[in-house]
Amino acid sequence: MDDAAPRTVRAVPLPPPGHEALHRGIDDVPFVRTGDGNELQLLQVDLGQGLWVVRTRFQPGYQIQTHYHTGSVFAVTEQGRWFYSEYPDVVNSPGSYLYEPAGLLHTLTIPADQQGPTQVWFAIYGANVNVDAAGQVLSVTDAHTILAAYRALCAAQGLSSEDVIVRGG
Repeated sequence: MDDAAPRTVRAVPLPPPGHEALHRGIDDVPFVRTGDGNELQLLQVDLGQGLWVVRTRFQPGYQIQTHYHTGSVFAVTEQGRWFYSEYPDVVNSPGSYLYEPAGLLHTLTIPADQQGPTQVWFAIYGANVNVDAAGQVLSVTDAHTILAAYRALCAAQGLSSEDVIVRGG
């Protein structure tokens, strides 16, 4: 028989140093004006994973450039309504959850007859690739470029971007 003490194995590993939950209040990170009547709040970027988490406020009648994503997108509609022009019968409204697989070409549209802005929370992996009618790439936005753009918009509007959660970079 072995007289050695039984070995204890932790069922839940201890997190590494600096690996803790991070909290931001709803107004800790500012919304910035994007120059087209809309607003953007960048909550988090993970530069290593290519993840960017934003809240957006779109004005009635606004339409985003046709685009696709190189990774999955998750969305929760907080207020207002929106749909993809390619799927006009599927309308997102407050409380709606949307999962979008990579590669789906779409044109996000806010109904023109809506009163007030539409506010949506998005978690986006990879890049947002804007294309023209012929499918030619017009621009690309990813975690790195959205962070740089958000910081520049904050600086130009006299706002602080220091509370954005930035990981992996």
